[in-house]
Amino acid sequence: MDYPIIKLKDKSLKSIRRKHPWVFSGGIYSDMSGLSEGEKVCIADSKNNILGTGHFGQRSIAVRLLSFNQSAIDADFYQKKLQNALETRRFIDLPSEETNAFRLVHGEGDQLPGLVIDVYANCAVVQTHSSGMSQDFSLIEKGLKSLDGIDFDHVIHISAEKNRGQSVLPVEGTEFLENGHTFFANWAKGQKTGFFIDQRENRALLGSLAHGKKVLNAFSYTGGFSIYALKAGAESVHSLDSSEMALKLGEEHLQMNSIAGEKHQSIQADALRFFSEAKVDLYDIIVLDPPAFAKHRSARHKAVQAYKRLNAMTMKKAKAGSLLFTFSCSQVVTPDLFEHTIAAAAMETGRDVRVLKHLHQPPDHPVSIYHPEGEYLKGLLLRID
Repeated sequence: MDYPIIKLKDKSLKSIRRKHPWVFSGGIYSDMSGLSEGEKVCIADSKNNILGTGHFGQRSIAVRLLSFNQSAIDADFYQKKLQNALETRRFIDLPSEETNAFRLVHGEGDQLPGLVIDVYANCAVVQTHSSGMSQDFSLIEKGLKSLDGIDFDHVIHISAEKNRGQSVLPVEGTEFLENGHTFFANWAKGQKTGFFIDQRENRALLGSLAHGKKVLNAFSYTGGFSIYALKAGAESVHSLDSSEMALKLGEEHLQMNSIAGEKHQSIQADALRFFSEAKVDLYDIIVLDPPAFAKHRSARHKAVQAYKRLNAMTMKKAKAGSLLFTFSCSQVVTPDLFEHTIAAAAMETGRDVRVLKHLHQPPDHPVSIYHPEGEYLKGLLLRID
């Protein structure tokens, strides 16, 4: 192992000593012109003390640290990290007979920034978010195939970066179980790794409340919340999404779960237009699970305004005594900021609104205590009077 060494300015050392895994370009003292995107590097202080090892990038995050010492980033390194991640999931009973889909690696939460691995039954879907992780895919694949106690028929590589990943996928998706319900993860045509497994526990909570209720699932995508509500005995469920393909996949999920179609209706429409025109007070429970309104800090203000507008519009027209599940998956919108935004929306309507529960991503999406930014999914269960 002979990786290039990047020296840091003194102002960067505080965050490194606190084990934050990002090194920003403004905190680097060395000349980086000779380094390649994704190259493995070591970081050091002004006295040449090695402080960590990671992947170099030519954007604002200049180094994503995989280790806080001098380490060889090889197949053995990944195998040990992946085995630790698997043992952590086993501790929380994943996979199980009822649920065989889970997140095996959650980036910084598993000390592997730039890497997400979701498991669907016998398939591992590797999503890389940095050039370094994309270049290390063969090492990651080797580590996955050597895990103790789990065998994969397929290891799929998709990438958040353009023109990377597998050009030809061996399979486009697979069926899996989530709390006994059957779904299909389509990583070839769907979003992210093929399904949003981060809402598993929140879907189960909705199911526990949905019996005999009229439910609106807005931004329904492929209908995860809808399936839970219908299987729990909801009186009716409406799935609202602007995507015809997503709604079609949601209808297929009804068939997979042997759910009769008369209690369900798919509505293809823009959510804001729907809430401005429709009789929202028909529903006992409303789910607002929009896509990320902001992926970068520069868009945060507009995102906050969008969350406020959407929630205020919903609260204003909601039935007295109804429940609202409202979410944000924008990482740059913190839990406190999101709750303050929803409070501002409630104040605008003048309704009595109570927080019944704070909602989060499940424990197979762990958050490093040194990297609070990893808590990207936040939500509130509200009662509106």
